[in-house]
Amino acid sequence: MSAPGTLPFACQCGTVTGAVLKAGPSEGDRVVCHCADCRDLVRHLRQEERVLDDLGGTDLYQSRCARVELHTGRDQLASLHMTSGKTLRWYASCCNSPLFNTYANGKVPYVTTILANTDGAQREALLGSPIGHVFPEQATGDASALTPMPFNRLMRRFFWRMIKDLLAGDHRRSALFDPKTLEPVVSPRRLTELEQKALGRA
Repeated sequence: MSAPGTLPFACQCGTVTGAVLKAGPSEGDRVVCHCADCRDLVRHLRQEERVLDDLGGTDLYQSRCARVELHTGRDQLASLHMTSGKTLRWYASCCNSPLFNTYANGKVPYVTTILANTDGAQREALLGSPIGHVFPEQATGDASALTPMPFNRLMRRFFWRMIKDLLAGDHRRSALFDPKTLEPVVSPRRLTELEQKALGRA
């Protein structure tokens, strides 16, 4: 039986499974991101219908790095950079399900879990509704009714969780980064020029 506050997740084919521990509004932030990078990742993986909402948004939960645990399918983890930036995108190579977003290494400890891989009733019960929409100006339709969450405000909320992770040493207890080097457990790649062109980015 799962501990209270545990939010299980699984990739589309069920190979990669795990859980977010102590999930809740006081422990992390549920937001919907409409940025082109999040959307293009989903397009690249051909997961639009399963992940994106009607305005091209991705439902996310940003929490402390050690709160995400992997149960099965670790050998199917893959990671990539959409651009030259530092955001690292994680997905399941078995079925191309997008899973997490993190910093390029564990030195900036956070993990954002893509909620399409969780049960709808469970995530609503544990997390409540999204507290806002990030980058609504990049939505694929009329975003005038959305509640914006300025990126700077979201980062301020994240900052205190990051400090807790660093002080507690939890940044070295992430399932996605080597505890000694803080490098990703899977070597990331960058989208090729051809892949960029296919997304209309080059």
